Amino acid sequence: YTTTATIYMLTGISIGTIMVTSSNSWMLAWLGLELNSFAILPLISKTLQPRSIEAATKYFLTQSTASCLILFASTINAWQTGTWTITQMPDKLPSTLMLIALTMKMGAAPMHLWLPEVMQGTTLLTSLLISTWQKIAPMVLIFTTSNHLPSNITLIMGLLSTYLGGWGGMNQTHLRKMMAFSSIANMGWTLMTLTSEPKMSMINIMTYMLLTTPTFILLAQTSTKTLQDMTTMWTTSPTSSIMLMFLLLSMAGLPPLTGFMPKLLILNELISQNLTTISIATTMASLLSLIFYLRISYLTSLLNTPSSSTSTTKWRQNMNSLKMTQMTPTAVMSITTLPTLYL
Repeated sequence: YTTTATIYMLTGISIGTIMVTSSNSWMLAWLGLELNSFAILPLISKTLQPRSIEAATKYFLTQSTASCLILFASTINAWQTGTWTITQMPDKLPSTLMLIALTMKMGAAPMHLWLPEVMQGTTLLTSLLISTWQKIAPMVLIFTTSNHLPSNITLIMGLLSTYLGGWGGMNQTHLRKMMAFSSIANMGWTLMTLTSEPKMSMINIMTYMLLTTPTFILLAQTSTKTLQDMTTMWTTSPTSSIMLMFLLLSMAGLPPLTGFMPKLLILNELISQNLTTISIATTMASLLSLIFYLRISYLTSLLNTPSSSTSTTKWRQNMNSLKMTQMTPTAVMSITTLPTLYL
């Protein structure tokens, strides 16, 4: 029964995303977003723990508020222009309201406080859906209306996201909250060039999804949820430990890994737009995220947990140890995709 229900929920999420990406009407897009939000609620609360029920409630209230703003903004736009077409949004008021609503759905600052709590209250694989697949539909709508969005507000929200994502992740010990703040910081990078060069923002968000997917899969397969668990991951699978280190360093944006590519392109675009000060501030904000990425990498590969036991085996040892052949292709692409930048 649980497997069948999960398949139904994932089907509903997929249908909602397809409705949004293929429609040119705000009403159909709104219906797709609603279907997308309601279908994931049973997955969030599947464990039936008080924490998961709380997370599902917070997710529902946040997404409902954002949906109301989307409907309100699209109604104002239809009243002014006489059409429900997504690409027709010339007035600043509905475009600003739409930007706020869509960034609230994705968890960008300053409407980001729900994301760490929701991801902490659910499972790792459901957190993967929230941080990757659930962002596709709002991002498609933002890219479609990018030429009408207010550039100043978008830049301010991008800077806030990069700084708050970096500061928030530094003080966490739970990996799901760390990944949530990492998602917030990455959304800031995505918003930076949204109005000037949307294709670079698309490259950034797709690269982030490419890196996040194998990271969550490795954490789920090794039952790693806290920093203390990271120190003993090597006893379950040394290969997974090394691969996770490369994934985290790639998400931090260190060259020559894949995560460095979109950040370099975004900084180059900001400088070409005579926004050198903002590019410097964004680069400084990335150092905040680099701190907790290096912290996790250090615990994963270079440190053993303090223990009086002489055994190097975890008591919850997974007998089906992960091998290199079981690594997802995206884990390999996170290391080898950078040379495509020079093609």
